[in-house]
Amino acid sequence: MQDALWLDRLTWGATSADLAAVRRDGRAAWLDAQLQARTAPLPEAAQAQISALSIQQPLPALVQKMEAQRKAADALTDDTAKAEAQKAYQQALTQLAREASTRALLQALYSPQQVQEQLTWFWFNHFNVHQYKANLRAMVGDYEQGLRERSLGRFRDLLGYTAHHPAMLRYLDNDQNAANRINENYARELLELHTLGIGGGYSQRDVQELARVLTGLGVNLTGDKPKLKPAQDAQYRRDGLTEFNPARHDFGDKTLLGLNVKGEGYAELDRVLDLLARHPSTARFVCSKLAQSFVADEPPPALVARMAERWKQTDGRIAEVLRAMVAAPEFEASLGRKFKDPSHYVVSAVRLAYADKVVLNTAPMIGWLYRLGQAPYNRQTPDGYPLDENAWAGPGQMTTRFEIARAIGSGSAGLFKVEGERKDRPAFPQLTHPLYYEAIAPRLAPATQQALGQATSPQEWNTYLLASPDFMHR
Repeated sequence: MQDALWLDRLTWGATSADLAAVRRDGRAAWLDAQLQARTAPLPEAAQAQISALSIQQPLPALVQKMEAQRKAADALTDDTAKAEAQKAYQQALTQLAREASTRALLQALYSPQQVQEQLTWFWFNHFNVHQYKANLRAMVGDYEQGLRERSLGRFRDLLGYTAHHPAMLRYLDNDQNAANRINENYARELLELHTLGIGGGYSQRDVQELARVLTGLGVNLTGDKPKLKPAQDAQYRRDGLTEFNPARHDFGDKTLLGLNVKGEGYAELDRVLDLLARHPSTARFVCSKLAQSFVADEPPPALVARMAERWKQTDGRIAEVLRAMVAAPEFEASLGRKFKDPSHYVVSAVRLAYADKVVLNTAPMIGWLYRLGQAPYNRQTPDGYPLDENAWAGPGQMTTRFEIARAIGSGSAGLFKVEGERKDRPAFPQLTHPLYYEAIAPRLAPATQQALGQATSPQEWNTYLLASPDFMHR
């Protein structure tokens, strides 16, 4: 039972295969394999769905294609035709974001690299962007994939990746940040939410100086290079859609957190990101958020301190920080007590029901997450979705979860309904499988056992289990 709880915390929901692996090889071997960042094969039916998505193409080509569609729509002179074309453009953007949601859900449901998938969700939430800002719906899939690839590596690499991604630069308006026309939005959130945290030792002056460092770092959605003076040309940088335009940069010297930053252009940002990634406040703040996500709403200070010390020893290697967290007695003591946010509830319910049968339609899951208030890429503010129970345990939330439990438990959710086919394929799931008897039944509260005993049909029994307080925790 304890191994299953341990897996529930580290995965998107324990499966029979993971439980068998832990019992055969031990927890340490399972965790070692999970902490190796790699691209793991998905079941064929899941991989086929992902391979068919248009977001699999390189981001510059995708965005430039969408820009061409937008410009063609805007150029129309007939009002009716223009409105229809603009509507079609918006629908195409929305479809790209839904494709990203589909890929993320299929990865969470079926990837063998479950810790990596948990961290992909965590890092997107930590470095949050909102899909409906500008054309970010075309970018969120690429942004998320880059976070997935770096999720277990050094924090400095994650920080540098987000600082140079067009999704972040557009979302927090750094593409508007230029010398003599300073925009502090990204600089502020980079200090407050991404690194040092509130109370991390920075001042408003530091925000202003960081904003100056960030001037000229923006987004170019065209294939064209800006016209520059010969002296500026050598300073120009372009990587995909992200560019550093020296004509927009403040080349004056800066002082940030006591560090003197010489005004040399593009290299300034690397110096500052090195400083922020290695700052003790960053270690404490990010480790506290990791512990809040994986251990408790109010993480034990001693645990956070040990994680931060491991961060310092390994230069912010996330895999090693996680290893220290999982080895801690506080982690073991917390198992089964962490309330599931909507994403963990929905994905774990579908994993329990269909771990061995790949869903063919993720649209119902996306719809449930919208109803539960935690839709993918849809948090408007840069702080990301809250990680504590109070945000997700209200009466309305519980009512909606019961309805979702009934939809999954009765087989009426539409998870296998493919467009163009007449009906949903499978009947309701059989939740009384070996995993239930081995790992779930022994830990059910008497009240839950009593409710299950009163179920009048297998579908009702499924609903009661998925809606139980026991299943709401991991």
